[in-house]
Amino acid sequence: MTARKFMALAAAPLASALLVTCPSPAAAQAESDTSGARRTRIALGPQIVPSFPGADSVGIRPLVDVARARGDEPFAFEAPDESFGFSVARKGAWQFGPALGFEGQRSRDNTNGLLPKVGFTFELGGFVQYELTSNVRLRTEVRQGIGGHKGLIGTVGADYVIRDADRWLFSVGPRVTGVNGRYSRAYFGIDPATAMTASLPAFRANGGLQAVGMAAGAIRQFNDSWGIYSYAKYDRLVADPGRSPVVRAFGKRDQLSGGVALTYTFGGS
Repeated sequence: MTARKFMALAAAPLASALLVTCPSPAAAQAESDTSGARRTRIALGPQIVPSFPGADSVGIRPLVDVARARGDEPFAFEAPDESFGFSVARKGAWQFGPALGFEGQRSRDNTNGLLPKVGFTFELGGFVQYELTSNVRLRTEVRQGIGGHKGLIGTVGADYVIRDADRWLFSVGPRVTGVNGRYSRAYFGIDPATAMTASLPAFRANGGLQAVGMAAGAIRQFNDSWGIYSYAKYDRLVADPGRSPVVRAFGKRDQLSGGVALTYTFGGS
């Protein structure tokens, strides 16, 4: 099954479910009781993601999410592609906090033994987000690679969110990804010495824009306990990554990911 078909199957049931009678966005912002006991929602399922940046193959990884809310307050919105993190400071519509991500390795086998390995990378950094309106959220992340690519990666995104409390939620919005030269050269560059042995043109990949794309997510609650969550994301490699001989020889510019998970909610009064 192709990545595109997988995401279509994951998103289609939720999309149709969300098209049933929908109250106005204002209804989702109704006053809530935040004095009750804590509720917890756990999501667990599979997701497919590019094996490494620029890959033409995908890997299967677990899709896990944990959210908490008090009383009948709706669970806070989280974009499907944001890194693990939590708010440590709030000021009006602003929130700040740490962000933790990771990137899978590119082995030599992925490039027929011609290019150097890029090891598994932990990415540690932070985020800033701003609620422009009750339905629009802006967020940016910057993360530094520890090991692996050892580069710097940043993302900027906007999400339009409609919801009916926790009964259903749908979000969609654009994404822009930028990287520094070290990150870009790790995945998309070919130094002169490697070019001679790999019979590929030397290519110095500079930092800057890496990809532009879109992400969409949906949650549908079946009853007080059980629900379903899915997401789909598309990125298009641009600038130096899009022009890289590495991508032309061993990958593709179109990067797809998506997943589906069962959710379980417990706790509360």
